[in-house]
Amino acid sequence: QVQLVEAGGGLVQAGGSLRLSCAASGRTFSTYVMAWFRQAPGKEREFVAAITRSAGTFYTDSVKGRFTTSRDNARNTVYLQMNSLKPEDTAVYYCAARTRSISSYASDYDYWGQGTQVTVSS
Repeated sequence: QVQLVEAGGGLVQAGGSLRLSCAASGRTFSTYVMAWFRQAPGKEREFVAAITRSAGTFYTDSVKGRFTTSRDNARNTVYLQMNSLKPEDTAVYYCAARTRSISSYASDYDYWGQGTQVTVSS
């Protein structure tokens, strides 16, 4: 069992940056694949980025070159650095964890944080 707590959301102008963090409980953080998803009002939850146990990263096309995910296993924390933010990035951002291989499907993830709101104004 792992508990995830996101932080770092907020209101930012278009072109700005935010850094989200997701702190995990437990002593087996390094064994989890970690991912970020987001959900805008009236839309499905969508994959944003994921990072493997060996820190390999994957991104959805719309954030490539703007977002970077990283992990610090010593701190049990995963990060999402978001640069050049656009109004269409506005959503609740969630981190998620699973013990199997990397996936971009929300249904494949076993553990979820409570989400943090990111709002990008134009």
